[in-house]
Amino acid sequence: MKTKSKENSKGKKFVTMPVIHEHAAGIDVGSRSHYVAVGQAMEDIREFGVYDPDLRECASWLKSHGVETVAMESTGSYWQNLYDVLIASGLEVLLVNGNQTKHRDKTDVKDCRYIQFLHSVGLLSSSFLPDMETEELRTLYRHRDFLLKQSAKYICKMQKCLRLMNFRLDIVLSDITGLSGQRIIKAIIAGETDAQLLASMANYRVKKSKEEIARALSYNGRADYMYELADSFDIYQSYVKKMQACDKKIEEIMRKHIDRLNKPQTEPPVSNIKRKLGKNAPNIPLRKLSWQWNAEIDLMAIKGVSHSTVLTINSEVGLSIDKFPTAKAFTSWLRLSPNNRITGGKIISSRVRKGSNRLAAALRQAAENIGKQKDAPLYPFFQRILYRQGRCAAIIATARKLAVIIWNMLVKKQPYQPYDTTKIESQIRERQIKKINKLMQIFNVNISEVKFTYA
Repeated sequence: MKTKSKENSKGKKFVTMPVIHEHAAGIDVGSRSHYVAVGQAMEDIREFGVYDPDLRECASWLKSHGVETVAMESTGSYWQNLYDVLIASGLEVLLVNGNQTKHRDKTDVKDCRYIQFLHSVGLLSSSFLPDMETEELRTLYRHRDFLLKQSAKYICKMQKCLRLMNFRLDIVLSDITGLSGQRIIKAIIAGETDAQLLASMANYRVKKSKEEIARALSYNGRADYMYELADSFDIYQSYVKKMQACDKKIEEIMRKHIDRLNKPQTEPPVSNIKRKLGKNAPNIPLRKLSWQWNAEIDLMAIKGVSHSTVLTINSEVGLSIDKFPTAKAFTSWLRLSPNNRITGGKIISSRVRKGSNRLAAALRQAAENIGKQKDAPLYPFFQRILYRQGRCAAIIATARKLAVIIWNMLVKKQPYQPYDTTKIESQIRERQIKKINKLMQIFNVNISEVKFTYA
């Protein structure tokens, strides 16, 4: 549709925009009240509370005005209860990023009117929202991630206390919360200060010798730090137990939805890829659960993808990945594709947009791992980008390629086909030969004139 220009009573021209959604409403979401507009007149605006009866009254009021579609800002977590009530009442709801609704004059009344106007003329687009099964899994996994980050803080506190008591476990052990570290810390908290006895508790696989470990353990008598160490260790242990309980709940949720959605109950094929289960990885049969959750698609067939990456994929997009029509749309949502800014027919900037997408961060971590594994099929691709543009660009480009592979696997139900490195190397060789031949033609050089030197 085209915009039309008209003249007002003073003879000045103004532009009118066509209405795309005639029965549209806009909601400015707040922590204590929601302002709702069904039109641009002041009598079309009403304020509602945030309690459940108020939300249901808001839905009834919207339906009484013939509203069919509603747009609201994604303000914190205040929108979620209202969103659920409006969806349950049969309304179409667009959850909009706040960047689309910014304007200078900011009041609650003006905000809801502005959102209603933008939505009625079709200038708003909805944010991605997963299905309920994926959302439940996402809630649990994000809670687990929070517990993991909190436990890391107390590991740092324990390291500080040990260091200030002159127990330098952080030097002789790679991880103070490993088998040897926890055994020694428990003995220190129990009152043991004999360095030789503490050193004998280290596992035989520790690289440092018993003599060096004993030299690193000499108590200076600080009782205040001893109390802080005991308290921090106890809190750390409680976080570990909470994470283990959360792992069981994640497994329970996945099994429940696999049964409810009639997913195939088959076993994944035997994999040649050997993965070491990380210390902080979920202690569940994740490969089997992911295989069944994704209808017999094995995401762990991708070399470099870890257990945490697979669980992040299933919890962040999961069964709703088909909402992205193309792989390009998926990578754009992840902010892994170049944001080309063009003026005068020239690209003046192609920087990747900034954002805090959890799945994008997980894919970048997987790309980092691929860059360290020479037997990974995507390793040559990583190295080519690394040589030309640097490590940061190589990580983003490899993460984007991973996202495209995952989209094709989950949406098109295609099994993973690793890149044929020999074919890629032959293609690179052919391109290099063509480039050399072209240069020889430009400079009129004959092959007989070329001198070859061998190292």
